[in-house]
Amino acid sequence: MKRPGRAELAGEPGRRTARPRKGLEIGRARPLLALVAVSITLLVLFRAELPARAADETILTIVSWGGAYAESQRKAYFEPYMALTPDVKIDVVNAGGEQVKALREQARSGVVDWDLVDVTAADAIRLCREGIALPIDHDKVLRRAPDETPASQDFGQTIVSPCFIPEIVYSTTFGYRTDKVPETPTSLCDVFDLQRFPGKRALERRPINNLEWALICDGVPADTVYQVLDTEEGVAQALHKLATIRNDVVWWTDGNEPVEWLAKGEVVFASAYNGRLFDLITRPPPKPAKDDRKSKKRKKAEPEPKPVPVAILWDRQVFDFDGWIIPRGTTKLQAVLDFVRFATDTERLADQARYIAYGPARRSSTPLVGTNAETGIDMKPFMPTSPENARTTLIYNYDWWAQNRDRMDKRFREWLAE
Repeated sequence: MKRPGRAELAGEPGRRTARPRKGLEIGRARPLLALVAVSITLLVLFRAELPARAADETILTIVSWGGAYAESQRKAYFEPYMALTPDVKIDVVNAGGEQVKALREQARSGVVDWDLVDVTAADAIRLCREGIALPIDHDKVLRRAPDETPASQDFGQTIVSPCFIPEIVYSTTFGYRTDKVPETPTSLCDVFDLQRFPGKRALERRPINNLEWALICDGVPADTVYQVLDTEEGVAQALHKLATIRNDVVWWTDGNEPVEWLAKGEVVFASAYNGRLFDLITRPPPKPAKDDRKSKKRKKAEPEPKPVPVAILWDRQVFDFDGWIIPRGTTKLQAVLDFVRFATDTERLADQARYIAYGPARRSSTPLVGTNAETGIDMKPFMPTSPENARTTLIYNYDWWAQNRDRMDKRFREWLAE
């Protein structure tokens, strides 16, 4: 609102008031002076009621993964937190899996653009060791469970690093097109069987999970996979097994890609995050756009779109933890800590599981998980931690990948370029 000028307070807006003539009676001037006093008082009161200026707002730049996962975060805690704290705005950035690379560049430049970053547990370990992520005292920063259990006990083994603030337990597993396979696949190694299950496969363009799966399907016992990968011969063995399907592999880098390719029928199998697969399977497909010219001629209502023919293969799913790290150098540390305290309490983490099939990292949140907030579907059969789904889970070795990730990334890139 434009602040009234002195001329506007005293008379007609935008026009200077003529100076009073000599001999103007004091009695006639008093009403005018009173009007000015009242106007100034009202102006001060009005400005006091105005909301804080944009410059007074705190804007938190929070980095996530996009897709259904970021949407679950938005509904479970971004929007509720902004409703509770109107002076805080959250700007969400999709880093597309490039969090570590970008954070290293920011650390080198000394210009830290991000305030809070969602990363995997192994990446949190690396960033903490490199001094890029800040360590926290989990029991001081995070809320206790409803029964007063300290946060460190409630989160338990999901706290894999002093810098890691856990959110979810998720898995990377395989989805497949039920209409494009001759029989129901029951084993991870069906992905490597091109004769029985021909067609394209989608794999993530990184060594994690792919190397472990390749060794298992080449006869290496699951509990010795990392011992084998400690040797150059073991890495070569894994890459050789991957080479047997390489010509039929489509590589993905963004978590939305494999589910999109499955939805379109462009691949038969796709490794994907279990929450994205849940979203694809349970949400009704969008209805085709209406053509008004044709709709006038139609007499019968169009049938509802059929569900996408995709199912989940849980064999050898790989568990992982995902959560927050706070970049060293953020200028909004207290605002970040306030948000994290809210977003990781028992209720918030259980609420996130109502929107996506990822298990909450807190023990106290698990009993609160029920049905999907939008569809009413029971979430338990879609949880990676469900006993029926977790019978052959591959336990992800965080320490091994934290120590070997850079070396394996380089070796994997070299293999792709061969």
